[in-house]
Amino acid sequence: MTQKTAGIHHITSFVGNPQANVDFYAGVLGLRMVKKTINFDAPDVYHLYFGNEVGSPGTAMTFFPSEGARKGRIGGGQVGYTTFAVPVGTLEFWEERLRKLNVDVHRTVRFGETYLRFKDSDGLQLEIVEREEGRPSQWSFGGVPAEKAIKGFGGAILNSIAPAKTEELLVNVMGLTKIGQEGDLVRYRSYGDLGNVIDMNAAPMGWGAGGAGTVHHIAWRASDDEEHARWRENVIAHGFQATGIVDRQYFNAVYFREAGGILFEIATDAPGFTNDEPFEKLGEKLQLPSWFEPKRDLIEQNLLPIEVRVLDGDQA
Repeated sequence: MTQKTAGIHHITSFVGNPQANVDFYAGVLGLRMVKKTINFDAPDVYHLYFGNEVGSPGTAMTFFPSEGARKGRIGGGQVGYTTFAVPVGTLEFWEERLRKLNVDVHRTVRFGETYLRFKDSDGLQLEIVEREEGRPSQWSFGGVPAEKAIKGFGGAILNSIAPAKTEELLVNVMGLTKIGQEGDLVRYRSYGDLGNVIDMNAAPMGWGAGGAGTVHHIAWRASDDEEHARWRENVIAHGFQATGIVDRQYFNAVYFREAGGILFEIATDAPGFTNDEPFEKLGEKLQLPSWFEPKRDLIEQNLLPIEVRVLDGDQA
């Protein structure tokens, strides 16, 4: 029987200046910075996590910000658009808010839904859609009240260099259901209520190039460690080269690159971001895994200072 993922766990992207990253995702979008840590593979680079009040699976947008990072090129082998879901009736609020904060935004329609499209400060392609499903966020910050806050992911648009092979993976390995095609986009759905709607460009796309303003990987949900181990076995059985199980402190991870060029991760729902700091203090202190603690002073000296702050546009 085909395993089925509930949907997106998190999406991780490359960006430039870390304070600009915080100002956009906390300041403009009103997400909570639930974790301030480092890229375990490059400890001179932050790894910042934003999401709902606890960064629940299906809400966590994460970043590797690096001042002066070269600009990437969006294309094949990447997530093309990251989609956020907001409560029904709030799209006008978000359109007005983005315009007020000098973010260029326009509307587009697909599969009967209206989307707001815009870019972050590094050119990462984003969109907002209203959805009934998904638990409301309990987080309020700046000019974003909880009742209008982003719930989490609505889904994503995938850019594949080999769409037929990516479709085979999505349906036969990840357990998504193909539900239709409109123009150049094919739509798939998982059984979850957040991060559950995946669109893919039906035509092959030329390779993109990693760098600031591009997605590094998309992670899919595994409910627990037992299911996670089965996911790894299943991926390997279908001919993909998967990593071992990697401890990321807040979830366990397995990585593999699918035939369309997109880096996939499968991540466990637990233990979550309260693993090393209490709910009330999430994101306030630089959190390091135990093996990096002896080098804390050096690591902190190499990182630019950042703060979560209310934007001027929300103080007027």
